Amino acid sequence: MTRKDSVPPCPILVVEDDPAILELLEEELQEAGHATLGAASAEEAIATLSHTPVAMVISDVRLPGMSGMQLLEQLRGEGSALGFIVITAFGTIDQAVEALKLGADDFLTKPLDLENVREAVYRVLEHRRLAERFRQDGPPGHFHGIIGESESMQALFHDAARLANSDAPILVLGESGTGKELLARAIHAESPRADGPFVAINCASIPGELMESEFFGHVKGAFTGASDSRQGLFQSARGGSLFLDEIGEMSPGLQAKLLRALQEKTVRPVGGEREEPVDVRIIAATHRDLEQEIKAGQFRSDLFYRLETFSLRIPPLREREGDLERLVTALIDKHADAQEKRIEGIEPAALQALLAYTYPGNVRELENAIMRTVTLADAGEIRHADLPERLREQAQASRHESGEALAGNLATGVSTPSSTQPWPRLEEVENRYIRKVLDATGGNKRRTAEILGIARRTLYRRLDD
Repeated sequence: MTRKDSVPPCPILVVEDDPAILELLEEELQEAGHATLGAASAEEAIATLSHTPVAMVISDVRLPGMSGMQLLEQLRGEGSALGFIVITAFGTIDQAVEALKLGADDFLTKPLDLENVREAVYRVLEHRRLAERFRQDGPPGHFHGIIGESESMQALFHDAARLANSDAPILVLGESGTGKELLARAIHAESPRADGPFVAINCASIPGELMESEFFGHVKGAFTGASDSRQGLFQSARGGSLFLDEIGEMSPGLQAKLLRALQEKTVRPVGGEREEPVDVRIIAATHRDLEQEIKAGQFRSDLFYRLETFSLRIPPLREREGDLERLVTALIDKHADAQEKRIEGIEPAALQALLAYTYPGNVRELENAIMRTVTLADAGEIRHADLPERLREQAQASRHESGEALAGNLATGVSTPSSTQPWPRLEEVENRYIRKVLDATGGNKRRTAEILGIARRTLYRRLDD
């Protein structure tokens, strides 16, 4: 399969002393969308590499003069990280092991299976691309550690940075797992309150009878068990930011007291007689539709309008076009470092499965999947078998559905005639189908022949008919 979107701009250097095989390999790689250079010896290859950047090297082992193995050894000794595939007609297990020890990325034997050559080239280039990405300091599009190059995330970062300079309350909206607390922390870090405390609390995790005491504190003897006075979250966050996650879970009674605290900038501890001034910036978050909660009598409209003046919506992962692959590589890097594992690449099938999954749990689900995958992966490469089962199953189902859809689309060109129309001859139907497949592959005759299960010369003959 041609994967032109992954092809780097530099050519592939093919080192082969047999002119016929050299021509065959170059033709095959060019048909797959790669630029190529040829060399008849290792010495010629070294001369080419001295002045021309290349994406990778494919070299025969037996060459006049320096061997392919010696070429590989010299390049690795010079610190070259170029991808390198060794090809030989005299392959043995020992020779394969030697090539891999010297730093070869793959080892293929003659007679060559050209489809295997294509796949090996794609695999090596993809591994090198990901390894280079892992070595980067960080993604170019981010906001205090939140990754996002998509248009929707860039707009969010812009708005968040502007609101950070205000002291007004902010309401962060978004589905579960989108990173609402991360955004709240980023806003705090961007704000003039960055040197103050950031205090976070999940409103859904506090029993209703303890909420008021947790938020506003209590004085000694205020209730059974209150043996000492205790500060609440507002007092703890003084001079900084208080993040109220899942504010939609807060009881209506406490909502009224929170509204008063926002308006008056004071709080009264449970059992206390005096109001205490507090200097705190409120950032609230919820995955609920608060307007629906207002209609249901579960949320106060006056508190909602107080918070909603400055609201930010975090888009779900499915709306962040272009961000997923960047997140995958960054999270692999993060968890590999945390587990002190050396991960240099990811199997193409594993990457495709990670990118095909829909992630209903958003970034949190993605990170959990990556953490599990890195834990199970052997050092060096992440494989498809390391992924959670649900990711593998959905990717397989997606491929099946795509295949059925393609077959259905191709078949639409062959309509069933009515009783008054003559049935087409089989040859006519076959020719229509061949043309449909050719159109679907963008005119790629090799791919068309593969899909149809016929030789290319047979395809050319049918197209000439």
